[in-house]
Amino acid sequence: MSTTPIPPLKEVRGLLTMLVGRDCEVSVADESVTPATEPGVVVGVYVTQFLRGEALVALDTTLAAALGGAIALIPARTALAAVGPGPLPEHLLENTSEVLNVLSSLFNVGNAPHLRLDTVHDSGTGPLPADVAGWLRSYGPRLDVAVDVQGYATGLLSIVLR
Repeated sequence: MSTTPIPPLKEVRGLLTMLVGRDCEVSVADESVTPATEPGVVVGVYVTQFLRGEALVALDTTLAAALGGAIALIPARTALAAVGPGPLPEHLLENTSEVLNVLSSLFNVGNAPHLRLDTVHDSGTGPLPADVAGWLRSYGPRLDVAVDVQGYATGLLSIVLR
């Protein structure tokens, strides 16, 4: 069995565009999502069949609100009004969790271990778990991108592998 690969930008863009039904421009970012990203972050933890954490996908709350709003056809103004200190509203977090769940398909290629979304953490509800925060700060294999969801907003997405 091989290791989990970093997905190509084209695949990230294609999956997000198909999922939310809007053009999503994806480009390499100069910065990454960290536990200190303001006003907050939403992090999906992906595990193997043996419950070993293999990948994280972290979104700043602006992108989480944009993707969560776009997938449910919530007006951009309404979705982005939820961005700020504190947790994302439950309906936006649930929609964002669905986006994170579908993003697991980016990792399930070839002989790589099959990954599934295990947990979703919203830093607005309290500090991220120490292991997730440390992993998100790591310099291991990662992809940091800016995602512009047409008609909504631009935000940051980071994919971090073990």
